[in-house]
Amino acid sequence: QKMAIHAAAPCPISVKEKMLDWWGMIIYEYYAGTENNGFCTIGPEEWLAPKGSVGKAMLGTLHICDDNGKELPLGEKGKIYFSGGHGFSYHNDPEKTAESYNEQGWSTIGDIGRVDQDGYLYLLEREAFVIISGGVNIYPQDAENLLTTHPKVVDVAVFGVPNEDFGEEVKAVIQPSDMKEAGLELEKELINYCKSRLSPIKCPRSIDFQEKLPRHPTG
Repeated sequence: QKMAIHAAAPCPISVKEKMLDWWGMIIYEYYAGTENNGFCTIGPEEWLAPKGSVGKAMLGTLHICDDNGKELPLGEKGKIYFSGGHGFSYHNDPEKTAESYNEQGWSTIGDIGRVDQDGYLYLLEREAFVIISGGVNIYPQDAENLLTTHPKVVDVAVFGVPNEDFGEEVKAVIQPSDMKEAGLELEKELINYCKSRLSPIKCPRSIDFQEKLPRHPTG
């Protein structure tokens, strides 16, 4: 039996739908870290119902907590914690290790997500990647997932850059399908594409173009 496994970052729903149509029902997904404090997984047929989920916990128990480590109600966004998994510590970094545990002894590796009433986890972003603009938390994954679907975009990275009034603003760097089209017109087209489908605050205020984004061999 053939099987394809993916992980490491959230996959846009539209991309995974197309992959399942292309390759068939052989694509499995998991969420975990090298810290091995918890593990979630989901198969292709199962994914079709809670689309976008990275599965249920197979190791440990999921908890979504606020910035103070207090558990949040089902459905709310927060930091992903596991209890009952394996403990871990960071080499020569007791401070980082301590920051990874809350008062209940649950551990996190710094990802943001939510859990639905059936126990399915939805991975939203890394805590370190969250953009704070005017006091609002912005998850760049939303804009990345959308811009990835544009036919003139090969690859994209969305991140925060300094803004004098709001602290940070959203910026994108895009690898276009045709570098000859890179410029002001394509920038306007992509920003408008974003604004037509997302809240304007989540959309890039400026876009730079690069012939190739610096990814390592695993992506």
